[in-house]
Amino acid sequence: MSAPPLRALPVGELRQRSSTKWRRYPENVLPLFVAETDYALAPEITRVLTRAVELGDTGYTPPHPGVAEAFSAFSARRFGWEVDPTAVRWTGDVMMGVVEILRRVIAPGDGVIVMPPVYPPFFDTVEEAAGVPVRVPLTRHEAGWAVDLDGVETALAAGARAVLLCSPHNPTGTVHPRAVLEALADIAERHGATVISDEIHAPLTYDRDAFTPFLAAGEGARRVGYAVTSASKTFNLAGLKCAVMVAGGPAQGEVLQSLPWEVEWRTGLFGALANVAAYAPESDAWLDSLLAALTESRALLGGLLAEHLPRARWLPPEAGFLAWVDVSDYGWGEDPASLIVREADVALHHGPYFGTEGAGHVRINFACGPEVLTEAMARIGALARS
Repeated sequence: MSAPPLRALPVGELRQRSSTKWRRYPENVLPLFVAETDYALAPEITRVLTRAVELGDTGYTPPHPGVAEAFSAFSARRFGWEVDPTAVRWTGDVMMGVVEILRRVIAPGDGVIVMPPVYPPFFDTVEEAAGVPVRVPLTRHEAGWAVDLDGVETALAAGARAVLLCSPHNPTGTVHPRAVLEALADIAERHGATVISDEIHAPLTYDRDAFTPFLAAGEGARRVGYAVTSASKTFNLAGLKCAVMVAGGPAQGEVLQSLPWEVEWRTGLFGALANVAAYAPESDAWLDSLLAALTESRALLGGLLAEHLPRARWLPPEAGFLAWVDVSDYGWGEDPASLIVREADVALHHGPYFGTEGAGHVRINFACGPEVLTEAMARIGALARS
């Protein structure tokens, strides 16, 4: 039996939140920009955090908060991926984990491949680690987006030392096929390079069988790779600060063990508690209901785009709740989101932030109630007709 879809909280209640999504803009603006969701927390997370507040359990994160074991069990259950808990360390968020690994596997000035259009902090993270971003854009074809394996090979042959993979990809929602991941691992191994895979959107893959964790894509991937992920995107926990770093093999495990103890201390206690609760079997039904809600919302967005922005071009994402939409035919300039928030009171994410490939694009967060999405698209449609 399919899970019943979650229902978003009422907008009046959501506006009482103090997070970025609801405080960045005035109340006349509908916020569909940052990747926060509009649903109540999974009951197990609410229970655990409520009890912690009742106990005054707000001290330091313990040396063994149970995150590794919970993540291992979740990965086996949801992805069929067996993860040794001893290969897992934790930190404050995914980008913290990425930058700390990069600092260990590259030298200052080394090139790190990024694949735009891509999550904007990828560029900043590489620079924070003293690396130089090397752009190898995704290729676009009729069926979707794909890793440019030839471009990766060329960049590694020219001296790049690492690949920063977004899997599933943000903002396109692409789920990279296993064969592509295997080929990427082979290329990296030939050139003695490292692959770091950001898999924060993985639990939100609509066809669960389609997603392959990078480290489950064969021995080659395990020899060159790391995965960094968190329950934060799926379960709306970004403010609580907890992510995991997973080593592909013994050499990568040594790298993770060599990280300063402060890397783990950056993990918030509430983040650890919430991630353990999110990864628990008790939260599986909630996750299934979230996916059902997002499936409905994705379909609704498709219909609304056809109605209000018929010249827009997009491909429904294979994972996540973010839609990458090309509205360049409307003549709204390189950064349409700036015009849309100013003239239509709808906040979308700025396409150019994701790289030059984002000119004329917007990213739309559809993890909201149907009435919010409908009103937002009607406002943008009115702007298009004006």
